[in-house]
Amino acid sequence: MPLFNSDLTDSPRLIDPASLAFQSLLDRLAPTDATVLIVGETGTGKEVVARYLHHHSPRRHGPFLAVNCGALSESLAEAELFGHEKGAFTGAIQAHPGWFEAAEGGTLLLDEIGELSLPMQVKLLRVLQEREITRVGSRKAVKVDVRVIAATHVDLAQAIREKRFREDLFYRLNIAIVPLPPLRQRQQDIPVLAHHFLAVYAKRLGRPARRLAADALNALLEYSWPGNIRELENTLHNAVLLSREDVIHAEQLRLAVLPHTVSSPTFGTPTETAIDAFVRHQLEQAPQQLYDRMISSLIRVALDECDNNQTQAASLLGISRHTLRTQLAHQGMIKGRRKMEGHHAVSSPHPSILAERELRIGYQKFGTLGVLKARQTLEAAFEEQNISVIWSEFPAGPQLLFALQNNEIDFGTTGEVPPLFAQASGADMVYIAWEPPAPQSVGIAVPANSDILSVADLRGKRISVNKASNVHWLLLQLLDEAGMDTEDVKIVFTPPKYPLTSSDYHAIDAWMLWDPLLSEAELDGTLRIIASGEGRVKNHQFYLARKDYAVKQNDIMTQLVSALQNSSQYILHHEQEAADMLAGELGLSKKSLQHALKRRQHRTSAMTPAVVAEQQRIADRFYALGLISRPIRVRDAMWQKE
Repeated sequence: MPLFNSDLTDSPRLIDPASLAFQSLLDRLAPTDATVLIVGETGTGKEVVARYLHHHSPRRHGPFLAVNCGALSESLAEAELFGHEKGAFTGAIQAHPGWFEAAEGGTLLLDEIGELSLPMQVKLLRVLQEREITRVGSRKAVKVDVRVIAATHVDLAQAIREKRFREDLFYRLNIAIVPLPPLRQRQQDIPVLAHHFLAVYAKRLGRPARRLAADALNALLEYSWPGNIRELENTLHNAVLLSREDVIHAEQLRLAVLPHTVSSPTFGTPTETAIDAFVRHQLEQAPQQLYDRMISSLIRVALDECDNNQTQAASLLGISRHTLRTQLAHQGMIKGRRKMEGHHAVSSPHPSILAERELRIGYQKFGTLGVLKARQTLEAAFEEQNISVIWSEFPAGPQLLFALQNNEIDFGTTGEVPPLFAQASGADMVYIAWEPPAPQSVGIAVPANSDILSVADLRGKRISVNKASNVHWLLLQLLDEAGMDTEDVKIVFTPPKYPLTSSDYHAIDAWMLWDPLLSEAELDGTLRIIASGEGRVKNHQFYLARKDYAVKQNDIMTQLVSALQNSSQYILHHEQEAADMLAGELGLSKKSLQHALKRRQHRTSAMTPAVVAEQQRIADRFYALGLISRPIRVRDAMWQKE
């Protein structure tokens, strides 16, 4: 999300006086080692500002790491930030450095610092004062040389008054405060940014160059941009994705409201959206039963737009079908559902109404499940049976398995490694089905101009890997093959990311990637693949469910496997159409997605003794290496189909 021109990215040169004054402030702060607090609304580009400060500082050759404090769980925040020793808590099977140690010699961005708990604020204050951390489970202090940059969209002064943020920590962070101006205060930058995003997404999606018509540019200039640069970027991304002509007009921009269509008066503050103004006007003119009237109107219009298809209407409104049907019942548009008792429905005055059930699916946008979601065939198949499908997106397998283990989803798909870690930690899960090997879909990549030519050249280098993922297993195999182990390299545990920024290249020497990101990196030439999984790992794909759910909802599992098999066949016979569907979801080129789809066989099948034995071999190796805390029997986690 570019803010100003720099050698950090190919971002445009912004021209608004507010941006120029802001960059002047950053240029004065960057060469120093001062702690900086960046304050700005959501979507203004706080991380990009932090990267700019790092890139123009003496620490530019050190790592730049960003941690979202709002995403740290209360129980694991201390271990994530400061690291932990082996045995410090359940699941701590080996010592692990935290974010501060990983950022040694570089810069650490503590994003959304206002979300940290009060106990963690106390610990952070001490680290900032003493410049040393103590790992969980240890009494030994470790000195750290890290520049800290904090960022927040929260009014910290108000948070202090409400006793949600410590005043002493605020003053420690407030050495240099950087107020990041919202986009509405930098109007002259809007055309520059808009043309930049049009060019970026036309190239990324493999579309011809697009340009804005005069009415579209006026619409962008008159809009208040409550979501700031992120909203502008998403708006132009969507316009490129959906437009079929070279020229984009105002009606193709999915803004909250197009300025020239506003017919009602504007109320409230300058940041108030047209919806806010409409609600305010209604409350002043006709407040009686406004809530019910608005809900009823939303539902009726959505159903009308979707020809009364409840699943599609729910998706259009951004709610689950379960929630939609609850509202329909409240509005008297359908009969109320019967209550559930265990797996059976309690009798009701309306015996013809089926008790509604839910299927919560965790998915990654690529692959068979991603295509199944895009096609919406599963929802259509389950609609008559009153089964509501709820999708939750995850960046990778370990995060998905964590959600499965914590009863946040019922079903999901991942590679061969995450289920082993989950089973070893006592997760109540079962293998439902699998897809054949795809070893070329995982690999290790280095910059195209890197002097790293083989795995042996990685000794002492920094390698980015998603912990407990398939590529983690591949890395162990590659190191073993080269006569090395994890102590010979510097592993940085981070989720998958591509494309990369200039500071990423400073922080990391090699990346463990998997498709479709691997194919995108391989085809655009910015990264070079020095080794794939071929001859080293199988890279199976597994479908898993919570054991109690699979037992109680056996019929749903059976139909779901059938839907996956049908979707697999669809991908095999309509590869280009499948790539088209995924291109819009992922923002990647169709060429890369087709390349990635070709490397998987997409044949969903029932579990076999051979694939169970292969999983067991990996599990035994992980236990021998001390990566999982106890031996497991994979066959104990097999689904028994009725």
